[in-house]
Amino acid sequence: MRISILSAFYPFRGGIAQFNARLFRSLEKNHPVKAFTFTKQYPALLFPGKTQFVEKNDQVDAIPAKRIVNPFNPFSYFKAVRALRKSDPELYVSNYWMTFFGVCFGFLSNRLGSNNVRIALIHNLIPHEPRFFDKFFSRYYIKNHDGFIVMSDSVESDLLSLYPEAKYMKLQHPWYDHFGDKIEREEACTQLGIDPEKFNVLFFGLIRDYKGLDILLEAFDGLSTEFQLIIAGEVYGDRDKYMKIIDSSRNKERIIFHDRYIADAEVKVYFSAVDCCALPYRSATQSGITATSFHFEVPVLVTDVGGLKAIVEPINAGVVVSEASPEMIALGLIALSNKERLASCKHAIRNAKKLNSWDHFASSLVQFAETIRKSEK
Repeated sequence: MRISILSAFYPFRGGIAQFNARLFRSLEKNHPVKAFTFTKQYPALLFPGKTQFVEKNDQVDAIPAKRIVNPFNPFSYFKAVRALRKSDPELYVSNYWMTFFGVCFGFLSNRLGSNNVRIALIHNLIPHEPRFFDKFFSRYYIKNHDGFIVMSDSVESDLLSLYPEAKYMKLQHPWYDHFGDKIEREEACTQLGIDPEKFNVLFFGLIRDYKGLDILLEAFDGLSTEFQLIIAGEVYGDRDKYMKIIDSSRNKERIIFHDRYIADAEVKVYFSAVDCCALPYRSATQSGITATSFHFEVPVLVTDVGGLKAIVEPINAGVVVSEASPEMIALGLIALSNKERLASCKHAIRNAKKLNSWDHFASSLVQFAETIRKSEK
């Protein structure tokens, strides 16, 4: 089956680009695949980070994606349509993670033609930080696709609330396996300058308000000297509010804050040095952070929001707490620090690895598209 994918790819960086690079590699094992991406992704004024692009020292999978569209320049849409039509896909896949892209991606899919199956791979449909135009943009995007892949109960619910007749398949977010293997804990701790004798808790990834880092910091203030907190990620928002909590914490000497984007080559160092990864999120769908944690056999603490519980609980991959409060987060970390509990979670994650492969995800996507194509003949 000829496949074309439109999404973030190299030279853009971040979790969505990583997701699509890994999906591309699995699909190309059995199908001819073409990748398409942006000329520009976000307006500079609206982008809160330092850069949208892979930097010189980053080690990434440089997928040969053709740069065809600027989502905030409608005049570029027509050239992009011509490029997509020329690729002549039997299966066209677009990724959706921000409503900002709804009009652009909906327009391109609408103009693509009728000799293909158009699948929307939805990471997030209704944003964690909503705006008045979100549902309108998402409805426009949805109506221009034939089928949908969702990766959590919450996105499934959002999809059906906007389009009850949707043809969709729910698949688990595959576990990332492109960051390499774990290294020795002592070596990783030495590289990060942290104490290997502590129970090391990691908060990883882009830092936004909904991810609850402030809640985790307040919880950490009440923990014993056994615990050490490593924060690794670039702040998208008010950095000062986190620094104020850290500066006033009685445990501040055991808080390590690496406020920057973490390059792919560094990921294994952080996950090799820690005992668990904390996701104290106020809201969520699925999470690429859990997919990374599980690759390194690192148990997680998550709040019972979105699809996180459904990812963690069935395989005993960590602790699920009922609410995003400092008290519950602290109790969850204490429970996870129990040696027997921790060992049990690591063993369960190891046994579940084969069930969450990228090859399984890719083949299921293609089979779903084949089913839709046959039903529409």
